[in-house]
Order: sequence, then C-alpha cells, then structure tokens
Amino acid sequence: MEQSIIHIALVVKDYDEAIDFYMNKLKFELIEDTYQPEQDKRWVVVSPPSSNGVTLLLAKASKPEQLDFIGNQAGGRVFLFLNTDDFWRDYHKMVSLGITFVREPKEADYGTVAVFEDLYGNLWDLLQMNDDHPIALRAALCSRLSRW
Repeated sequence: MEQSIIHIALVVKDYDEAIDFYMNKLKFELIEDTYQPEQDKRWVVVSPPSSNGVTLLLAKASKPEQLDFIGNQAGGRVFLFLNTDDFWRDYHKMVSLGITFVREPKEADYGTVAVFEDLYGNLWDLLQMNDDHPIALRAALCSRLSRW
C-alpha cells in the first residue's frame, strides 16, 4: 500500500491576501487556484519552491466559527515546519521581506531553527536539520529514489 498526505488545510481570511503572502514573502509557488461554483469557493494550493511533498490548501473561513481559528490553527503552538537546505540564506531573505520572527535563530541538537509568524499569526519553524537527523536521512533517501 502506498499513501501520502498531500494537503494541509490552512484557514485564511482572504484568498488573495494569503496568496500574496505565500508567493511574495515566503516565495512559495501557486500550484492551483480554481473556482468551484457549486460551493462558491476557490481551491487554492501553494507549495514551497521545488517541493514535491505536502502542499498547503488555503481554505477561506466560510462559517463564523471558523473565523476564530484564523491565525490560531494549533492553539498557539508551532503549527508548520518549513525545512530548508540553507537556513541562513532563507532567514536573511525572510527578514528582508518583512517576515516577523518571534524566536531568534538557535542551534539545537537536531539543527538550526527560528520561529516566525505567517500573515495571520500562525507559528512556523524555519529549520535546517542536521544531516544525520532521521528526517533528513529519510528525505535524502526519498530524493535518491525519485531520481532513480
């Protein structure tokens, strides 16, 4: 059996402002933006550049009770983890583009990490894992297998 998680839904206030943030601040790619008339909503999918893993489905709050979750998807905890092959390149670029870091960079036993906020206040880790970390080893194996 082969399965994978392909999307994580992220509740947003407005499609266009969310697309603008992810494309122009985080430099994500817009994978899909399709209007669905039967539900009067858009199917908006973004992804980090050159990523072939999980994507974000930007889901506009459509009910009053969903509004409370905008910016608080994980109850104030770090919600998403953006892995990079060059922490300092991406950190400095993000700072120059106005991304707010709420925890400064630090070296941890698993790699280099800093916490930033998205446009609504959800917390993200920007991290570069050490080469010997189990997730880094798994990613390297998957990359080699996909090229094979």
